[in-house]
Amino acid sequence: MDIKYPEYEVSAGDEFEILDLRTAENCLSATRGGIDEVYNLAADMGGIGYITAGHADISRNNILINANMLEASRQNGVQRFLFSSSACVYNQSKQRNPEVTPLREEDAYPADPEPGYGWEKLFAEELCRYYYQDFGFETRIVRFHNVYGPLGTYDGGKEKAPAAISRKVAQAQDNGEIEVWGDGEQTRSFMYVDDCVEGLIRIMVSDYREPLNLGSNELVSINELVDIVSSIAGKHLTKRHNLAGPQGVRGRNSDNARLLDVLGWEPTIRLEQGLTLTYNWIASRVLSEAGVTSAAD
Repeated sequence: MDIKYPEYEVSAGDEFEILDLRTAENCLSATRGGIDEVYNLAADMGGIGYITAGHADISRNNILINANMLEASRQNGVQRFLFSSSACVYNQSKQRNPEVTPLREEDAYPADPEPGYGWEKLFAEELCRYYYQDFGFETRIVRFHNVYGPLGTYDGGKEKAPAAISRKVAQAQDNGEIEVWGDGEQTRSFMYVDDCVEGLIRIMVSDYREPLNLGSNELVSINELVDIVSSIAGKHLTKRHNLAGPQGVRGRNSDNARLLDVLGWEPTIRLEQGLTLTYNWIASRVLSEAGVTSAAD
């Protein structure tokens, strides 16, 4: 289910419906028919520029989606419900240094998440706990750390850093320049989409009901991310730092100790490997939109 058709492709084997999940009746429709598992990945979200620009709209939309999907799933007898939370729930005081200590699940409390998006995610985590405590409804909670990959949004304002940088690099001329928000020393970890899907399936079938990090622990600065993508593209680019641009917390990384303990698994795809696949897909789209058939043209 989605509020619009996917921009790029839908598997011919999938049943796909257009539904606005902010509406309770639509959520009941989405979960009808004896569905065993619901992966609630729907959210009004985007990169740091987007989620800091409209706290009221984002919070309202996501609270409605999450509460309605949770209740509809319970009413329709769904056996397990997975909620997609975010690393934005973590206490901001623990993310002030680029050399950040990897965030453990308990570091979300005492609560001081990112405004808007972080607060609504943290509340929905609590709501999942209440549904298990009060109704015995099986819920799973995953905290994503920056998912990226082909077929993702790469322009329009909702794209995240790997996609935005890949687009900018693809558009730039060799020996040109690229704009970077902030000083570029802010750090993050980025998880390739294949690892994300594998982790979601493993968490759903596990017996663990508390929040779990799902992310890579390969920490890089945004400047380093630009250098990796530029190297993949075979371009030499000068960074032009926009200090007025939003940059979020100073540093964020995933502690995967509990994920390993619960699942015996953690994401394994290295950043350069995933970025190569992602950049090549985005570059092909950018060139196609510009009417260029190949990089040589």
